Amino acid sequence: MTKCSLTIRLLAQNIDASTRQQHEELKQEVRRRITVAMDDELLHKLRLIDVIKRVGVSYHYEREIEEALNDVYELGCQDDQTLEATSLRFRLLRESGFTVPCETFNKFKDDEGNFKKALTSDVNGLLELYEAAHLRVHGEEILEEALAFTTTHLELAKAAGIVEYPLSVSVSHSLYQPILKALPRLEARRFIAVYQDDTSHDKTLLNFAVLDFNLLQNSHKEELCKLSRQHITPLALINI
Repeated sequence: MTKCSLTIRLLAQNIDASTRQQHEELKQEVRRRITVAMDDELLHKLRLIDVIKRVGVSYHYEREIEEALNDVYELGCQDDQTLEATSLRFRLLRESGFTVPCETFNKFKDDEGNFKKALTSDVNGLLELYEAAHLRVHGEEILEEALAFTTTHLELAKAAGIVEYPLSVSVSHSLYQPILKALPRLEARRFIAVYQDDTSHDKTLLNFAVLDFNLLQNSHKEELCKLSRQHITPLALINI
């Protein structure tokens, strides 16, 4: 059991007024971070939005995320964007209903129409392209090719043991279950544990995600208790 999952389970049983106050303070601080990040370079902005969604707290910031993604969409896809930035931009926009052409990935192909060999050493980029390819629609052959290309080279990197932790965990899990096919709450719990071990993690966002998970879990438990009582009471009366 990871340290983070243990923290989630223990805190879920001890949520008091001070914890709720801390939750609100952290929520506002994360909101401030989103606003500040809008002036940062594209990849940092996209990574922040992605993490907020994957740790399961994006429902607190729907307006801010929509505005941020609209700005990203209006900016367009630049020729000098990395594979990671281009793929993450594509996925986040498509997940939110924006129309994004798959031809944006043509710049990563060589003169023979194949994905460039140099891309095989960019594991972060391959992973993001792999996830982006799962949002393909019928007829988007370049994304079919991208899925085959990234699956092959991520599998090779995994087998060779050249991917360091925690990225190695993300690669293995995505090959088993891409984001598109994951259950949001289960994925949030899993991703929180992985994100905790990322040395570049945002401590405020991580703490907020754990507290938010606990509050939701506690709320669900209370609802289940209420439903159980409502179900048991009529039966008890009948037995009497």
